[in-house]
Amino acid sequence: MEEEKIEEVHDLTDKAYERAIEVINQCSTKYGLFASGGKKGYKGVWSRDSFITFLGASLVKEKAFQKTFKKSLEILGEHQSKKGQIPNAVLNFDRKTPQVDYLSIDSSLWFIIGHYIYKKRYKDESLFHKYKEHIDKALFWLSYQDIGEDIMLDQLPTTDWQDAFPNKYGTTINTQSLYYYVLRLMGKQEIAKKLKFTVNRKKGLRLWNKEFYWAYRWKNHNKYKEIGDWFDSLGNLLAIVFGLASKNMSEKILEYIKSNKIDYPFPVKSINPPITKRSDYWEDYYMDCEAGKPHHYLNGGIWPYIGGFYVLALIKMKKFDEAKEQLEKLAESNLRGNTFPEWIDPIRWKTHGRFQAWSAGLYILAHQSMKAGKVLI
Repeated sequence: MEEEKIEEVHDLTDKAYERAIEVINQCSTKYGLFASGGKKGYKGVWSRDSFITFLGASLVKEKAFQKTFKKSLEILGEHQSKKGQIPNAVLNFDRKTPQVDYLSIDSSLWFIIGHYIYKKRYKDESLFHKYKEHIDKALFWLSYQDIGEDIMLDQLPTTDWQDAFPNKYGTTINTQSLYYYVLRLMGKQEIAKKLKFTVNRKKGLRLWNKEFYWAYRWKNHNKYKEIGDWFDSLGNLLAIVFGLASKNMSEKILEYIKSNKIDYPFPVKSINPPITKRSDYWEDYYMDCEAGKPHHYLNGGIWPYIGGFYVLALIKMKKFDEAKEQLEKLAESNLRGNTFPEWIDPIRWKTHGRFQAWSAGLYILAHQSMKAGKVLI
């Protein structure tokens, strides 16, 4: 009976892996990677969605994936602004002139990461050299987002993946984690070291609160401080995976997730706790999207792609038994209801959206990293 159970688990995780590859194929187009497949999918090439997806999809030996990865890098690079900003997304390819959206800080960060991943995975430096000026220009644009002259990047509300909710601004843990990784990739080790010290330890600026990283921080007003003290799952997990968090900090973050059941019933909820109308962080415009309801969408809903980063964080900390358990739960969540959903209601377990590229890509990365016994980034 025990052998049958083990085989059943392997069948589930392997089935999800094979299905994830099918989803990436559905999202692959001649324009690049669309954020999701199907008739009601997101018909556009988003920087963050594309390069989060290809962290994992590029591990699959599929020439078509390399072609789609390359096209995504090309189309976003070609629409780089004169000042150096990489688009949030390029959309509506059925028009004579596609729509180009900006208003995003993390799109430039993910674009840079994407180029380094492409070069590493395919052992092909030609695309990197072709777009080296674009990469450097994107970093230059990012450097000018440091309006506090403290090395950390500053941002306006809803200018990262949480583009409708919540109202965070200033220095966010999501952006600092990505920036730290980008600096290391680009050989800016001294700047990365200073950023790590500022985010983790510098009085009046640090985001670390001795238990986890605050979602955001802005100005101090004597005893009043503009701080988002909720738990931002993606930002904290990126800090572990990309090395911004120390080993001790990483242990505390993972313990916080476990003790607060942020990984229940599936990994993981986007924030904790959800923001309600009684919260100091409430804004009336939240009612204009699904995040206006607690435990929905960005407001505490479960996002499987973040669950992939959770598995990676557990693997990095050598918690292999927990990583295996969470990978199994992630496989189950991605195969239930709408296949590879965008998000899941943690109360009713209802899935929303389907054929999401980044849900599939991060599952591939988590699955293969579990097999390798190390994070494959």
